[in-house]
Amino acid sequence: MKPEGTVVALMLESDGPGGAEVFLLQSAEELRTRGYEVCPVLPEGKTGWLAEQFRNRGFDPESFRIDRAIDWGCVKRLVATLRHRKVEIVHSHEFDMAVYGAAATRLLRKRHVITMHGNQTMTEAFRRRLALRWAFGVSEATVAVSEETRRHLLSSIGLPERRVLTIPNGIPEPRGNPEPPREEFGVAADEVVLFAAGTLSERKGHIVLLRALEQLRDQECRVPWRLIIAGEGPERPKLEAFLEGSGLEDRVHLPGYRSDVPNLQAAADILVMPSLWEGLPLAILEGMYAGNAIIASQTSGIPEAVRHGIDGILTPPGDEVALAGAIRMLLEDRSRRRGMGDAAAARARELFSIERMMDDYEALYFARSARFGA
Repeated sequence: MKPEGTVVALMLESDGPGGAEVFLLQSAEELRTRGYEVCPVLPEGKTGWLAEQFRNRGFDPESFRIDRAIDWGCVKRLVATLRHRKVEIVHSHEFDMAVYGAAATRLLRKRHVITMHGNQTMTEAFRRRLALRWAFGVSEATVAVSEETRRHLLSSIGLPERRVLTIPNGIPEPRGNPEPPREEFGVAADEVVLFAAGTLSERKGHIVLLRALEQLRDQECRVPWRLIIAGEGPERPKLEAFLEGSGLEDRVHLPGYRSDVPNLQAAADILVMPSLWEGLPLAILEGMYAGNAIIASQTSGIPEAVRHGIDGILTPPGDEVALAGAIRMLLEDRSRRRGMGDAAAARARELFSIERMMDDYEALYFARSARFGA
């Protein structure tokens, strides 16, 4: 049984509108419904997006800063913050907070749980592997959001298998209205809507998607379609330059960051995620809940959610020819597209609810610990 009013700190090193940040918001709201008090701890001097989102939802976030590569001052300030907010459980996300959270909770003798969301470049440097090995070893539990992320962590850091668990991501069931975006983007009744979401960065593979659609144009695919890519990031100029004069300009929309993703998912027929690597992306789960047929890269944790040929089609990352073929197949086969969407929605409700995910995390928060004799 959890003590009523237990304070849980949720700590993350980034604060832009991305998957880990949305994970934190959704986790905080679910924990609050279960009677916890949530203390978000977020980076100082970055975008401020996540702190604003928390405040808008009635939370009171704290901030931290890291001034140098190894910053004992940050540990000292975190200890003071956590002590002031009477935090009992610290749930840290990603590299920086895994390490600094482990140091702070060790000094405070509080429980520490780590979640790693699948950044595969995080373990490239030896010093980072060493730091994570220490942080995982002194924390109550380390969680990977997919089996593939877990395997990557274990093999790159060299820990016993028992040191990293897998808890697949879960989300609240989104409920969107398809009409506003279909009107906004001028979607005709006979058009198939393709939707992609995520930061406009190289690893998300949006340029691969545009090249695949260029192939469809050259093949004279006769099914009308429209693509909406929701997100912002450094690849925007490259994507815009590709579209200029491509013949796709009237059918591809880059509206930037959107707060109405559930509506966009509801308006879509197909979710496309051409990422080079991922953890277990929330956008995949959102698309599945919305009944979108899924076309995604066969990489990282995606095949653990999407069954090839059942919920969608998986293609090799970076393979624009295979991606073009998958898109054409679902554009031209309405029955198959709808059947995959129905299967995806049923699978999401069965396996990827936020209630199921938080039940698993809550069990970790209060699991018996030899470290504390509890």
